[in-house]
Amino acid sequence: MKVAVDTNVLVRAVVRDDPVQARAAIKVLTNAELIAIALPCLCELVWVLRSVYGFQTADASAAIRALLAAANVAMNRPAVEAGLSMLEAGGDFADGVVAYEGNWLGGETFISFDKKAVALLAAQGQLARLL
Repeated sequence: MKVAVDTNVLVRAVVRDDPVQARAAIKVLTNAELIAIALPCLCELVWVLRSVYGFQTADASAAIRALLAAANVAMNRPAVEAGLSMLEAGGDFADGVVAYEGNWLGGETFISFDKKAVALLAAQGQLARLL
């Protein structure tokens, strides 16, 4: 079976706070021929892990990297790497994804009111400007 997963399936598989749902999530993820994971799902996953479950940056990053390493997972890998780069630099995973995708769509400069995001992207050599 080829599946597109919702964030809550990934959360159950990672956190395992509901044994019944965790078993179901792990079973479908293990047996799937293909697991399609959309970027918004990963942005939500990182937010939930950090904000709701108190995961540290390294643990949230490790969860995403485990998904990247799975042979049956399809995702926008360059965008995910951009998100991880921001997360691991102390920023927000979603900001890295947004900046990457905006650039991919033709935007040359990331603009934001978020000082930290702009500073981190600029430190990574990307064009970023604070409004």
